[in-house]
Amino acid sequence: VGHCHPDIIKAAHEQNQLLNTNSRYLHDNLVDYAERLSKTLPEKLCIFYFLNSGSEANDLALRLARQYTKHEDVIVLDHAYHGHLTSLIDISPYKFRNLEGQKEWVHVAPVPDTYRGLYREDHEDSVTAYANEVKTIIEQAHKRGRKIAAFFAESLPSVGGQIIPPAGYFQKVAEHVHKAGGVFIADEIQVGFGRVGKHFWAFQLQGEDFIPDIVTMGKPIGNGHPLACVATTKEIAEAFAATGVEYFNTFGGNPVSCAIGLAVLDVIEKEHLQAHATEVGNFLMKLLKEQKIKHPIIGDVRGSGLFIGVDLIK
Repeated sequence: VGHCHPDIIKAAHEQNQLLNTNSRYLHDNLVDYAERLSKTLPEKLCIFYFLNSGSEANDLALRLARQYTKHEDVIVLDHAYHGHLTSLIDISPYKFRNLEGQKEWVHVAPVPDTYRGLYREDHEDSVTAYANEVKTIIEQAHKRGRKIAAFFAESLPSVGGQIIPPAGYFQKVAEHVHKAGGVFIADEIQVGFGRVGKHFWAFQLQGEDFIPDIVTMGKPIGNGHPLACVATTKEIAEAFAATGVEYFNTFGGNPVSCAIGLAVLDVIEKEHLQAHATEVGNFLMKLLKEQKIKHPIIGDVRGSGLFIGVDLIK
């Protein structure tokens, strides 16, 4: 919502003057914020865990998936980056290829990129073709006695090149993953909170019939303040709680963080920032497409709202 936004500073300052505690102590801000956030999501995603960073959120999502499914393996998209914790470097091809390589429990699926990828715009059914790649990975894993806990993907791959997966791809992947007893995790850390313009969450670009089992949030959620969140279903949360080991995070969801989170949602709404992202994004895309006509080095211009990629080619 912009550097030093007065509403955010005011909310942080006022709450800081009143109380900021370890989150063992109950505070209304936490409940108010969870309730407010839940209004932006499908009804099924109704349990919230608050944390300090996107990496913490993705790590918890991994734990939730494994506890719920009792499986270990994870399918990720090529070139993906999901955070800086050890557990997340392991599921980030962007990082692990330069470090210790791919772990046995990690499976890499091709990015559903219709410009540079395996199946391009001229393919008769790129959606099914890309989803079938995931199906094949699951079948091969099963042959080796491995079991899939989760398909873990950014709703729009960002580090992987600002990719816009073709609509319907996630639905088909989710079908294969659910059949294998796994869950679908949508990482919205870079692309959530209205950035894509048309929708509040980037996974909604896939269509109304698609709902992930777990959604992770970070970065814009607190406008630079350390705040992150994992939203999931009752069933997954209950399986996690059944271990008897409660999830506790000292400062995740503290009163100041939640006051800031609420203020961010207020500003997005009050200043119509989602519509703004659509308008400015369309304007920028139009100008970039004009440049594409002039310069052969620009191969592709793609995006949604203020999530835009320019692909430069030889």
